[in-house]
Amino acid sequence: MKKFAVVAAMATAFLGSTSAYAVDLEVTHWWTSAGEAAAIAEFAKLFEEQTGNTWVDSALAGSGTGANPVIISRIIGGDPMGATQMNTGRDAEELIQAGLMRDLTPIVEEMGGLDFYVDQSLLEPCTYEGKIYCLPINIHSWDWLWLSTAAYEKIGQPVPTTWDEYVASWPALQEADILPFGLATGWPISGVPGVLMSGIGGSDLVLAINRDKSADAVRGPEFRKVAEAMDALRQVISPEMMVPSFGDVGNQLLAGEAAGNIHGDWLAGDLQIAGGVPGEDYECLPALGLGDQLTGGGDSFYFPVLPEGTDPAVIQAQADLAKILISPEGQLNFNLVKGSMPIRTDIDLSGANPCMQKAIGMLGNGLLPSGDFALSSDTQQQFQDLNIEFLDDDSITVDDYIERYATIIEQAD
Repeated sequence: MKKFAVVAAMATAFLGSTSAYAVDLEVTHWWTSAGEAAAIAEFAKLFEEQTGNTWVDSALAGSGTGANPVIISRIIGGDPMGATQMNTGRDAEELIQAGLMRDLTPIVEEMGGLDFYVDQSLLEPCTYEGKIYCLPINIHSWDWLWLSTAAYEKIGQPVPTTWDEYVASWPALQEADILPFGLATGWPISGVPGVLMSGIGGSDLVLAINRDKSADAVRGPEFRKVAEAMDALRQVISPEMMVPSFGDVGNQLLAGEAAGNIHGDWLAGDLQIAGGVPGEDYECLPALGLGDQLTGGGDSFYFPVLPEGTDPAVIQAQADLAKILISPEGQLNFNLVKGSMPIRTDIDLSGANPCMQKAIGMLGNGLLPSGDFALSSDTQQQFQDLNIEFLDDDSITVDDYIERYATIIEQAD
């Protein structure tokens, strides 16, 4: 745990704060890569500058599936943090139903509502019995194919513009001892099937599986194409070349050691920190260069109900942070570093890099429900376990994979 420096000259009342003195507010999140840490620091800086309070940073390793159990256990156990990041989706629904998350409706009403959200569907998981319990702070999408300029220069081919062109380049890459597909160990494989589902299978398949929980769709011909693409991928993924984190994959791309990677747009933050320039050092293909819609989810902030007797200044600090997170300044500063799309477009996005500009241009087509948006944590974990096992065990056939995927969907709530 660490404290970001308090840069305000004095602890003044701000954003409606009634506190005349500084307090600490612990914030938990799982943003631990270089790009992610730089992005969350933007929120911390604004919070401290504008309130005089101290952001106490409590980062947890392991992304959602690893950090969520720690977050939930603390809240249920009576040791809540002041604020916590979680995925925009179903991760916190039981905590909300149990009355352990703060009702943000009065804060929202004080701000004049949330009409500035570019996609109102993002607020659906935050709404329970007509009240708002969380605030989405970005729109993340897994639907990106990242390609290395250096790798394709080495084999004398242009950087692919579609998934099909990328697959066709694999033999030449292997001949040049370049890894066709870079991958980090553990959870990063969990997002790959959804990207293939969107790009290869299409929007109807995504809706049928993620929204409608249709096992018939999983057993159909379109999902078979997805499973076959997963099978092809595992043939070119070398276990000994797998790296510890997705940021390390970014370094492989910049060095031309790996040619491609499917990963969420948060990889852009790490590529930026490493000095990579889109259009020069790497290319980014939304929806695999095949589709015109992105699956969308992202991150939200929740504010747990604090124990009776908590200093009112801390409770006010929660409200102040909530407003800062979705303020124009907060949205601009955070998302330009994070690589995600902001939840509001009434801000100057001229500084956004070409990858973000591509994503923003596709927002008008609507967002498809991502797995973490539509599926419970338990279902997501089952899919992650299946994907890791499929990657590691060649004896699991495509038919086996499809049937096990269908069974999980049949049992999903």
